[in-house]
Amino acid sequence: MNSIQKKILVLVIAVLFIMVAIWASLTYYNQKMQSQYNYILERYLIMSEVTSESQQMVAALNNYLIEPTAANLDEITANKKKIEKTKNKVSKFRNIDNDYALTNYENLIDSLLETTNQSVLALTEQQTEDYLSAFSEASRISKYISEMTLTLIDTELKTYDRFYRGIIDSSQELKKLGTWLLLLITLLLLLSAHWFSKRITRPVNKLTQAAHDLSMGRFDLKIEVDSNDEIAFLAKMFDKMRININNYLSEIKQKAQLEHELQQSKLLLQESQLRSLQSQINPHFLYNTLDILSKKAYLEGSEETSDLLVSVAGLLRYNINKLENSASLFEEVQVLKQYIDIQNARFTDRLQFQMEIDESCLDVEIPRLTLQPIVENAVIHAIEPAENGGSIWFRVIDGVDHVRIEMEDDGPGMTEERVQQMLQVNTKKPEGHFTGIGINNVVKRLSLFYNRNDLFDIESNIGVGTKVILKIPKTKRGE
Repeated sequence: MNSIQKKILVLVIAVLFIMVAIWASLTYYNQKMQSQYNYILERYLIMSEVTSESQQMVAALNNYLIEPTAANLDEITANKKKIEKTKNKVSKFRNIDNDYALTNYENLIDSLLETTNQSVLALTEQQTEDYLSAFSEASRISKYISEMTLTLIDTELKTYDRFYRGIIDSSQELKKLGTWLLLLITLLLLLSAHWFSKRITRPVNKLTQAAHDLSMGRFDLKIEVDSNDEIAFLAKMFDKMRININNYLSEIKQKAQLEHELQQSKLLLQESQLRSLQSQINPHFLYNTLDILSKKAYLEGSEETSDLLVSVAGLLRYNINKLENSASLFEEVQVLKQYIDIQNARFTDRLQFQMEIDESCLDVEIPRLTLQPIVENAVIHAIEPAENGGSIWFRVIDGVDHVRIEMEDDGPGMTEERVQQMLQVNTKKPEGHFTGIGINNVVKRLSLFYNRNDLFDIESNIGVGTKVILKIPKTKRGE
């Protein structure tokens, strides 16, 4: 899918490419003309150096003839080297047009050097007429070199006069070309910007009109955008949203009709529920009956039976409270003792229950019916199957920031896989026993009560036993 960003990037790259190409062409052309101009100027300067150096040679020779010292002789030698070096530079300017003139020019330089050597040699041999004649010849050759230099420069000026005029004409043409290119690029940019803006604004206008139609409640108009970028994708998603809203409104109408029908049937359902409740046993009636039986047994001298009925009644009364209510650890321990009294009457010596409780920890709050289901699970799985029964240990230990509750048995134990199944909060098969509340239910309620998942743990080994560990925070749930 061609995105808007890619289109903008292509436009920018195209403009930059055109500008860089124009800049490179102008720079190359300008550099070329500048190089040619510098080359010509260098030729003029080197020829001028020949004239200047030839005059310096004559002046140095005159000084040496007047005062033949080693310093003056060294000056002549240095001038010789300079003029020979300049002569080599002049040789590089040779072409078809100036070949003859440049050859004569080089011969004049050679003659000047040779005449200078003759004059120095004649002075050394004390030949006055010879060195004066040689000095005069050197002066004359120097004048010829100056005249020849002017002649060559004049020839160069005539040769490159057409080149100068071409440079001026090219500069004018280049200025016109730059102006036309600027106008052309500006026109192209305006046309591209207009085309690009229409490619964006036209789909946006369609989306705006579609949004207006939706705001007026017209969900039956299809939204179509004929572009191939993010706006087309947005239009498709917008159209899907329109369809979903339309379907949702249809569902709401259907649900409203169903709710009306349900309200009619709900009245009939409530009447049937009232009749069903009449056939149920009232737990409070059962509790009061057990209480009366315990007192009657006590009056008849059956104190053990009376205590057992009191324990059953207390357990029933505690269990009929709502599970979402919290209780203190003290209340949970009392209910656990009543449950153990009932089980002791059932198993007699087969059940050994030992408690180690730190009394300072009994005021902490925990969810109702937390301890009994765990101990009940131990009774069912560790005590009942064993012929000789077994032992259960219950401990309440004070920690730094929590209360540690341990419930341990010496039953057959469990596999690690079974332990993980029991710890899973979202399992769909909780274990139900006497109270109808299994280990999984306890784990869920602890997690919801404290908003934590690290309060419940099980340690178990096959043939060794099982230990359930609760770590109850000392801070209340609201804190």
